[in-house]
Amino acid sequence: MRSLLLLPVLFALAFSHSHDKSLDWWETTIFYQIYPRSFKDSDGDGIGDLNGITSSLEYLKELGVGATWLSPIFKSPMYDFGYDIADFYAIQEEYGTMEDFENLMAKAKELDIKIVLDFVPNHTSNESVWFEEALRGHEKYYDYFIWEDGVVDENGVMHPPNNWVSVFRKSAWEYREEVGKYYFHQFVIGQPDLNYRNPAVVEEMKNIIRFWLDKGVAGFRVDAIAHLFEVDKADFGGKLPDEPLSGRTDDPDSYDYLTHIYTTDLDETLDMVYQWREVFDEYKEKDGLTRVMMTEAYSSPQMTMRYFGEGERKGAQMPFNFVLISDVNGESSAAEIKYALDKFLTFKPIDEHANWVAGNHDNNRVASRFSPELVDGINMIIMLMPGIAVTYMGEEIGMVDGYVSWEDTVDPSGCNTDDPINYWMASRDPERTPFQWNAEKNAGFSTADKTWLPVAADYENLNVAVQRESENTHLNVYKFLADLRTEKVFRYGRYESVAFNEGVFAFRRWYQRKAYIVVVNFRNEPYTIDLTYFEGVNRSVKVVVSSIQSPKTSRDVLSANKVEIVGNESLVLKVV
Repeated sequence: MRSLLLLPVLFALAFSHSHDKSLDWWETTIFYQIYPRSFKDSDGDGIGDLNGITSSLEYLKELGVGATWLSPIFKSPMYDFGYDIADFYAIQEEYGTMEDFENLMAKAKELDIKIVLDFVPNHTSNESVWFEEALRGHEKYYDYFIWEDGVVDENGVMHPPNNWVSVFRKSAWEYREEVGKYYFHQFVIGQPDLNYRNPAVVEEMKNIIRFWLDKGVAGFRVDAIAHLFEVDKADFGGKLPDEPLSGRTDDPDSYDYLTHIYTTDLDETLDMVYQWREVFDEYKEKDGLTRVMMTEAYSSPQMTMRYFGEGERKGAQMPFNFVLISDVNGESSAAEIKYALDKFLTFKPIDEHANWVAGNHDNNRVASRFSPELVDGINMIIMLMPGIAVTYMGEEIGMVDGYVSWEDTVDPSGCNTDDPINYWMASRDPERTPFQWNAEKNAGFSTADKTWLPVAADYENLNVAVQRESENTHLNVYKFLADLRTEKVFRYGRYESVAFNEGVFAFRRWYQRKAYIVVVNFRNEPYTIDLTYFEGVNRSVKVVVSSIQSPKTSRDVLSANKVEIVGNESLVLKVV
């Protein structure tokens, strides 16, 4: 493993590009995640679609975004809103046609915006032709899935093969009378897992990758990669073993009830990632364009780093770094923020890039998980830390989680709780509410009388149009940061960080004779800090950009040894 397990407090070596050199497109761009169902509806059915995205690509260009990855757009019964794919080679009718997709690709090429698709290799839909053929006894497709006999107790009652639990609660096994066996599903019942111990499945998935690369996509975000393989029952006497109890909950239906040592993070999964990278690189050899792979795994730092590759084998360029989602929130101290951010830089191979992700379609929005006042500060971290920036749609304007009633809840993670009181704790619907374009009907997302999820209540005051009209807005701070990160100091510069006290986290980026300091106060109380702690900072610092509630402006010059920071204030300062 090409890792640095120990580094000094100063991460002078954490950012590998200490010399001015040519960087690839994916190393410098901002990736912007679009959840297609919620971005822009072009035909008035209340559901976002491809033509809506195409019509809005200029907005991404306005932001300074150079690449967007789309959550699944493939044919699906939509039990898990596209993550249950019935046909990997076709577009979901609600989203448009293959011609619409090709028009999107053409418009994106015209604007020099790369399109990255969401690849969901772990499972398919139980309404796919593959699964339907398996139920009919078609041997080829039967072997595409994982089947096991049930266990009959002393009373003659049949039970699932073992205690494995679905991510979405309850048993991960579902019985089908057509074949007299249970099939395995790590997610919802409608998502049977694929059998990667079958070479035909491996080749099928590689062909899917090739199909879309031939359409011009610039890569894939690979969903739920940690779940790809389960242990081989041949290693356990022909019977799949139970997973051990975790001790974290007494609820046997909860995914947290077990420690998933037999169903996640297996070595075979890494080998499969490396094989996919070989397919990506085949295309680069043909035309010189790098196809990027992002992998989604909420794993340990040690495991996450293995997705980069091992030895001579290459893997994902971007194993997603979820520390700002999984490790910290608005209650975290500056020291906890520092620890979380520095962790990825500590563990990553020295010749690979970090990446920074603060939100996505599966987790509460930044403004809700931290606070609305910290939106700019989090965006400063995402955009100006060493590495690649990833933004979930709406984070640039500070969208908050929408309220979705039990009656309107559609996310299976919430519905499967069967709890009309506490469902919201599991539901992902609040972070998926429609994008807020303006103060018109349905926030300008759709002309429909009813949208697939209700629009958040604050849309009339919190939207793109309003923030375009005023100078002091999250949107304009974001655009400024997008421009600032193109400077060499943020592309090549070194990095060090410090927690000054309970609330204030700061980091310095420097390159040659230029240096910047980013300061974020995670507490709603004032502090006075001495920035001469940083080497090379002696007299003054100049405000470059500030959070929208800050009393400071870009004209202000501050004494470096006595910088007064108000509650929840965030600043980018240039050392002068």
